[in-house]
Amino acid sequence: MDPGAQGNRTTVTEFILLGLTGNAELQSILFAVFLFAYVITVGGNLSILAAIFVEPKLHTPMYYFLGNLSLLDIGCITVTVPPMLACLLAHQCRVPYAACISQLFFFHLLAGVDCHLLTAMAYDRYLAICQPLTYSTRMSREVQGALVGICCTISFINALTHTVAVSVLDFCGPNVVNHFYCDLPPLFQLSCSSIHLNGQLLFTGATFMGVIPMILISVSYVHVAAAVLRIRSAEGRKKAFSTCGSHLTVVCIFYGTGFFSYMRLGSVSASDKDKGIGILNTILSPMLNPVIYSLRNPDVQGALKRVLTGKRPPE
Repeated sequence: MDPGAQGNRTTVTEFILLGLTGNAELQSILFAVFLFAYVITVGGNLSILAAIFVEPKLHTPMYYFLGNLSLLDIGCITVTVPPMLACLLAHQCRVPYAACISQLFFFHLLAGVDCHLLTAMAYDRYLAICQPLTYSTRMSREVQGALVGICCTISFINALTHTVAVSVLDFCGPNVVNHFYCDLPPLFQLSCSSIHLNGQLLFTGATFMGVIPMILISVSYVHVAAAVLRIRSAEGRKKAFSTCGSHLTVVCIFYGTGFFSYMRLGSVSASDKDKGIGILNTILSPMLNPVIYSLRNPDVQGALKRVLTGKRPPE
């Protein structure tokens, strides 16, 4: 910490992340576990991208969005896990102020795009099942690109707003963050200036990035469920529901952990429970997504087999 300009105040120039544990033996075990999780996650999502690229059957709007989701999952876990692995390897974690703020920005940027992309995927399922005759025109390539662009723009504004709001806070010490990555609630706890505005921004951001998308997803699936129940054949209902089941599973995991992390606005104090939720949100969710989307999808499974064996897709 360097002397500040205001009297005896000091300015924090770096943060010390406590990480998941201070036990050296456990740190070695956690390093191996999270390195394995990182490799599996990146490999799984790259496999999904490769399958979508090589398989003509997967050149559809649903898989276009899934490909973008895989890219986001790789980005989200890369923002948090490699720095954590470096800390576990060094048995200490000193993060420069600028690096901490940058990590916060990119994490919220990528996670925010994830939120709205899941909403776009729900809208795609609504159009495919409830409006099949106009689906190809309503979900054209231009519309797909526009939806992804809107997701990125909203998330960029949200992430930039939070980052700027945090960067103007005074951090006079202590500088110990009770987490394994830089995030808003643990940083709020360390600020020696008022965080009232930040709390309001966090509430507003949670509304636009979490509550509103969740409402839109719910409305979409109410219409989807009503349309599917009108299908007379059991096989037709099963096929329609199977295209939505994977997406709903991912939505439940992602939003469930996200709400636990950011909707407890009455308290900004960090705890070990927050670290557990952080692991679910930043590591487990991106790692499970490729499994969830390929588990009951024969098209994806077939494409993955062709990618791994080097066979060409059928003409």
